[in-house]
Amino acid sequence: MDAVAYIDPAVISFINDNLVPLRLAADDPLLGPQYKVKWTPSLLVLDADGTEHYRTLGFYPPLELIPSLLLGMGKAKFNRPDRPGACQCYEKILSDYPASSLAPEAVYLNGVSRYIESHDVSNLIAIYDRLAAEYADSPWLIRADPYRLLKKQP
Repeated sequence: MDAVAYIDPAVISFINDNLVPLRLAADDPLLGPQYKVKWTPSLLVLDADGTEHYRTLGFYPPLELIPSLLLGMGKAKFNRPDRPGACQCYEKILSDYPASSLAPEAVYLNGVSRYIESHDVSNLIAIYDRLAAEYADSPWLIRADPYRLLKKQP
């Protein structure tokens, strides 16, 4: 990834502005086993305590790496729980990277986060509706399928 993604100016800026990057070798005797790093590149999003919230394995091109990092940041905020902060990350994916392979998951998690905060089922219905309209081939639509049953029938 050093030859393509990590040298991209947008990726460098995003990482410097939002994360504390740490590079370690997969065979690091302490952290390699602790985080079960078996292959590179492995990207982990950890909180300040070192708790893992998200992991990717393998190469991402620059236009997919930033959404992947945003998804990881959103999941860390979701687990904190900072649902509004998580929504900001998911919405950034949807506004800036709508064609990303990670956008359907961002739709799903954004709606779930909103539902947890509000207990308004319209947020769950909106997940299904948006996935059906914009990402019909996504496996996230299958996960959202039960939410279509929440629609009021005439």
